[in-house]
Amino acid sequence: MSEALWLDDLKVGDSFTSGEHAMTEAEIVAYASQFDPQSFHTDPEAAKDSFFGGLAASGWHTAAITMRLMVEALPFARGVIGAGGELSWPEPTRPGDVLHVEARIEDIVPSRSRPGRAAVAVHCRTLDRHGNVKQDFRPRLIAWSRGSDLGG
Repeated sequence: MSEALWLDDLKVGDSFTSGEHAMTEAEIVAYASQFDPQSFHTDPEAAKDSFFGGLAASGWHTAAITMRLMVEALPFARGVIGAGGELSWPEPTRPGDVLHVEARIEDIVPSRSRPGRAAVAVHCRTLDRHGNVKQDFRPRLIAWSRGSDLGG
């Protein structure tokens, strides 16, 4: 993990790239069996006749992996804490996909009511090795300045 990033360290245009995560069929089935038990996520044979035309990871599984990769690539001091955002899955994640996240700071809006805190707009794309976008995520994250109070 990289050194913790404070608000003071961030500027619009900063870019970050995560490490990789390889998706396996077993991992896709295990996650979906527990959290999104639909046949196109849990049964490779049944998935062939689905909208996806084959086994596809749950979007929530892709989101969870993205979160893990974001925490490693964007090690915000005090944590990667979300305050809303937009999320889409342009194409399914499949067994064998090797994912990574590319993130870019798009805006930093200082809080008017909580000094030392800001909302940081980030554009995070989860891509496979071929550059295909598997998830497009635009979260607003909370960042603190060095020495600031956590506040309520």
